[in-house]
Order: sequence, then C-alpha cells, then structure tokens
Amino acid sequence: MTDFFDNWTVQVRKGLLEVCILNALVEKERYGYDLVKTLVGIPGLGVTEGTLYPLLSRLRVQGLITARLEESSEGPARKYYSLTKEGRKAMAAMNDYLELLNEGARTLRAGGK
Repeated sequence: MTDFFDNWTVQVRKGLLEVCILNALVEKERYGYDLVKTLVGIPGLGVTEGTLYPLLSRLRVQGLITARLEESSEGPARKYYSLTKEGRKAMAAMNDYLELLNEGARTLRAGGK
C-alpha cells in the first residue's frame, strides 16, 4: 500500500503544482526563490527548487507567465515571474476544473447523494 500511495501522491502533486504556481502569481510578480518559499508552505505539496524552475520555464514557453531579470543589491540578479493574460485565463479554467473534480469526489464519498 505504501508504494501505491507514494506514487499516487507524486502524481497528484505534479498535476497541482502548475495551478499552484499560477495562483501564487495572481496578486503580484515574484522571483523564483520567493515562489519556492511560498509553495513550500503548502502542506503536502512537497515542492523543491529542482522541481519549480523547470516548470517555470515550461509555463513561460507556453506563454502563461513572463520573466524579467532585475539586479539585486542582496546578491545575484533575480528573475521575476508574472502572469500573462493567457495565464490568467488558464488559471481560472484550471481552478474551475479542480472545483468540479473536488465536488464530484465529495459526492462519491457521501455515497452519491
């Protein structure tokens, strides 16, 4: 059972991480490490820098986020990420779909009522 559950949780996290990234960018742009700190605080998500940066790159290539480099007085330049108009649309659709899935799962747990 443990191997099955571990594999299942990995798959669920992979599916949720993209929408979590987009949701984390909805209010303001953020630099990569700030995103890591924010997402690490979500119980069960289990995000690492090694997981996050490739996803940020893919979301940028897909046109859902943009990135800009800004010099920092506290060390190396920081790359800031923000949502695009398409990213906001995708995020809304993803959130709606998650709500639909959760509602369906709750119905099943309640015995189909």
